[in-house]
Amino acid sequence: MMKKFLLASLIAILSIVLLAACGTSDDNATGSDKGTDTKKVLTMGTSADFPPFETIDETTGEYIGFDIDLAKKIADKLGYELKIENMDFGGLISALQAERIDFIISGMSATAERKESVDFSTEYHKSGEMFVTLKDSDVKTLEDLDGKTVGVQLGSIQEEGAKKIKEETLKSLEISALNKAPELIQELKAGRIDAVYLDKTVAIGFIEELDLAGFDDPTEASPGMAIAFAKGSDLTEEFNKVLDEMKENGELKEIEQEWIEK
Repeated sequence: MMKKFLLASLIAILSIVLLAACGTSDDNATGSDKGTDTKKVLTMGTSADFPPFETIDETTGEYIGFDIDLAKKIADKLGYELKIENMDFGGLISALQAERIDFIISGMSATAERKESVDFSTEYHKSGEMFVTLKDSDVKTLEDLDGKTVGVQLGSIQEEGAKKIKEETLKSLEISALNKAPELIQELKAGRIDAVYLDKTVAIGFIEELDLAGFDDPTEASPGMAIAFAKGSDLTEEFNKVLDEMKENGELKEIEQEWIEK
């Protein structure tokens, strides 16, 4: 009787050990970090203050927007579970380099300067830039900004563009850089700056929602938006393959129509 009991106990212990070993092996094989089933978790970095590309739904508290839907679609097609980390735009590339996130989708333009620090996917959207003003503002053209103050998002391509305009054209232009686009709009409405320099799609959204005015940036067009990865990341090729498929089958256009052309 005792032998049978010991044998049964030994079998039970071995079973537990084997199950634990199998569980550990599965997690290591998939690289899962609190993932579900066998899906590996990919952490996306974004600055969720840039509608219609990324923002937070005030009702649900969920991340929504063009970039959010695009990231979810790509992650699903590649079999990854998506985790989203919200942070200031200016800190995204440093977070990527420090391996705190796996990739960036945040309305980021693939500039030559950024390419020195990260690898980019193929471009997925291009809209240009625009200056947003108050409706009764005397600023109607780029030349009217000389001696005025323009607001830009810290670390954005518009900050780079404003510095270039100041250097080459409007020597008396003052530049005010803040972390978030809504903060810039608040500064504009409070009269502390004269215009806000934004991605055109985002600018149009603010103009229509808040009854503002604006005009297109007549200077050299910026590069399109792309997904940023750490240098040498295998994810670049994986994401590019899905992006190409989505462009060909119309899925990318559908997301664009949902968030930008609606």
